[in-house]
Amino acid sequence: VQLQASGGGLVQAGGSLRLSCAASGRTFSSYAIGWFRQAPGKEREFVAAISWGGSSTLYANSVKGRFTISRDNAKNTVYLQMNSLKPEDTAIYYCAAKLRLASPRSGEYDYWGQGTLVTVSS
Repeated sequence: VQLQASGGGLVQAGGSLRLSCAASGRTFSSYAIGWFRQAPGKEREFVAAISWGGSSTLYANSVKGRFTISRDNAKNTVYLQMNSLKPEDTAIYYCAAKLRLASPRSGEYDYWGQGTLVTVSS
């Protein structure tokens, strides 16, 4: 599975962005997709994940109620809708894939895309 994240950019605090993670491969629907982020000088952290069928989602406490993860298996794409953005959301966002079940643990993901930069100005 090859993944490509897009949709990052510069936005003011309180604004919104939608990230996309486009995947290649016929078995995309078998994979859970996770979003992780890494801010300058900080470790990578979990943001959100969605199971292979989309019935199960997980969120970090820091984004719960503001971010929504969804998937369109017909388009081989997972989305991360980010609302009410805060300066502390500034980071490079990565999407990753693992079989079946969503997980907040980055070590369980087998495939990673390149990152997309999100910058939230105050």
